[in-house]
Amino acid sequence: MYNRVFSDELLGKLRSKFAYLNYDPTYGKRIFMDNAGGSLRLSESITSKVYWDLFPDCPLRYHERALELTNIVDGTMNDILKTVFGAEKGSIMTEISASACFFKAARIICDNVDGKNVVTTNVEHPSAYDSLKLYAEKKGLEFRVAEVNKETGFVEPEEVAKLVDKDTVVVSVIAASNISGNIMDLKTINKLIREKKEDVYFISDAVQHAPHGVIDVVEEGLDFTNFAPYKFFATRGVGFGYCSERFSQLEHDKLNGKPVDEWTVGTPTPSLYLSMRKVIDYVCDIGREFIDSEDRRELYKEGIEKIAAQERALLYFMLEGDEKSPGLRHIKGVKVFVDSENLDNRDLISAIEIEGISFEDTVTEYAKRGVTLFNRMNTSIYSKRIVESLGLTGAIRVSPLHCNTFDEIREFLHITKNIAEEYN
Repeated sequence: MYNRVFSDELLGKLRSKFAYLNYDPTYGKRIFMDNAGGSLRLSESITSKVYWDLFPDCPLRYHERALELTNIVDGTMNDILKTVFGAEKGSIMTEISASACFFKAARIICDNVDGKNVVTTNVEHPSAYDSLKLYAEKKGLEFRVAEVNKETGFVEPEEVAKLVDKDTVVVSVIAASNISGNIMDLKTINKLIREKKEDVYFISDAVQHAPHGVIDVVEEGLDFTNFAPYKFFATRGVGFGYCSERFSQLEHDKLNGKPVDEWTVGTPTPSLYLSMRKVIDYVCDIGREFIDSEDRRELYKEGIEKIAAQERALLYFMLEGDEKSPGLRHIKGVKVFVDSENLDNRDLISAIEIEGISFEDTVTEYAKRGVTLFNRMNTSIYSKRIVESLGLTGAIRVSPLHCNTFDEIREFLHITKNIAEEYN
């Protein structure tokens, strides 16, 4: 049993901070359950971005407005490093997207580190899998792939470690599946792979997991990880990556006069940084509801942990339901994929199928009834390898957020039951 942690009062307060939470201004009332594709937006994250975008001033100048812009960039970079990633040392990479960050990281490691092979898994997002494969092949490195357990949806740490040897350049393991929400055991993977090769590079795609759980690059032994603000209540147009000190020593694109740990080439867009800063503020404010602290990392951790706990309560209700509303596990004609009773290592995602109707038509039927979600299928370059690795041809991905109510989940369950009855 997983109990809710947000009171009605607190949940109402949090809901008021999101834009278009339960309606679209053109298309009307709806329940948005496609947050794994691009999350609901914090209103202040977007309005503050627009406010600062209107100024013509450029950072790296010396007048007052320019200094404010520079402080926004520098302050946010420091906040992301210490508050989000939990690192006192290291630096932050920025690119137009989190995927672009990962491609850059894969290239830099493969180009600069001696070895004969790289290791990854078959449930990686294409930006992680394809980038590592591309640069491994360019350097003539063997591409080794650990397979997911089809029954549980987890990549077992031992399966990763057994592919690592003294010639392994880098190991890449996703933080959490963007199909099932399964959170991988990065700490144990780090321990086991470093027993095989102590100085192996360890990197992780955390785009899916970052809005739902704590990232600790020190405990997880990561040299690089990334996240996407647009999947974390903020804006599109930027991706952030953590770079360890030794990773920054590797040759990478930068101006000659810049320090070795500088990753920004060109003038940054301050408003993009501020948009993410507002999200960090929001998570810390949730933390303040539960603990008394002045330590921003502690507040952030508490906030994310409470978000995770609330989301597990929502996930449990979505799967089990109650006497009034059967959950997904109990609706005739509905299949729940890679499911398990223990939700401790699951983000708020469920992969399902409704029998008797195609995945595409299922999405359409939900849309007719005011529910926005999406299907991941083996006809998509983004999903083919991942769903097939789980023994599937596709799945409907249901991904609410901590700001959804139990009544909204109940309405979703009623709609699901109606669709299943209609087609079965």
